[in-house]
Amino acid sequence: MKILLVEDEPKLNEFVKKGLEQNGYVVDSVANGSDALHLAATEPYDLVILDLMLPGQSGFDVLDNLKRFDIQTPVMIMSALNSSDRVIEGLDKGAVDYIKKPFDFGEFLARIRAVTRKGNARNFTRYKVGNLEMDLLSRKVMSHQNEILLTKREFSILELLVTNCNRVVSKTELAEKVWEVNFDMGSNVIEVHLSQLRKKLGGTDLIQTKVGVGYYIEGELTKD
Repeated sequence: MKILLVEDEPKLNEFVKKGLEQNGYVVDSVANGSDALHLAATEPYDLVILDLMLPGQSGFDVLDNLKRFDIQTPVMIMSALNSSDRVIEGLDKGAVDYIKKPFDFGEFLARIRAVTRKGNARNFTRYKVGNLEMDLLSRKVMSHQNEILLTKREFSILELLVTNCNRVVSKTELAEKVWEVNFDMGSNVIEVHLSQLRKKLGGTDLIQTKVGVGYYIEGELTKD
């Protein structure tokens, strides 16, 4: 899952970004509204986490412009402005949640999970295809009833392939949704990660390659 973090206070930006990445999220962070709008318009994000007191465009301005440009990525406001009027204004402008600073990081993560369950077309957390089972909330992967320990990147790759079962996922899409914005498409990093992932899954042909197109998992998918 890929998140855009918009926070102008450097230490808080770094703290939140690091905490999210440690919990398996891919995070791009910026410090102003203009950069946020540019990235939201050009990169595929699952969630925008938005401060309100930003240099130049305020967070409220960013919400207005996201609506103006029909960018429908869900937005969670993260702000020290904690009066009821500000909360109401933020939600009325289209934010899906509003968390007040300072906040408990565990609650913050729970709110992100709740928001993405609501805002995501795939309102499912558990998937099974063949002998593979995947729980997105517990981040547990089982194969032939044995738990498979994956890195954050490997889990994100597998999540993208499983949730798009029977559809070829291109290398470009993998790079956009699993790696950072400035990913080098000329590198073999994706191939290396896929090779390691296949080994951990027992060297099976679960993950298949369509030469020159991308990667896919084929089979009957069940989800709940």
